[in-house]
Amino acid sequence: MTTGATETSRDGQEEAVLAAIDAIRPALQADGGDIVFKRISDEGVVYVELVGACSDCAVSTMTLKAGVERIIMDRVPGITAVEEEA
Repeated sequence: MTTGATETSRDGQEEAVLAAIDAIRPALQADGGDIVFKRISDEGVVYVELVGACSDCAVSTMTLKAGVERIIMDRVPGITAVEEEA
C-alpha cells in the first residue's frame, strides 16, 4: 500500500501531466489525432494512447518521444518516461 503522502503527490503529478497533455493536444488535433492519458506507474512512467491520425502515423514514435515525452518530463518532476499503451 502507498502512504497518504505518496497518493497526494501522485495526484498532483497526475494533474500536472494532464495539464501538459492539454497543452500538447491542439497540435495533435490539428493533424487529425489526439492523445489519451491512461495512467502513471509507480516508477514514474506515463502511459498514453495516441488515437485518430496519430495511431497509425509513421512518425508517431518520434512524436511521442521527441514531443510528448520531452514536454511532460520538462513540466512534471518525477516522470521518467512516456510510453504508449493501447
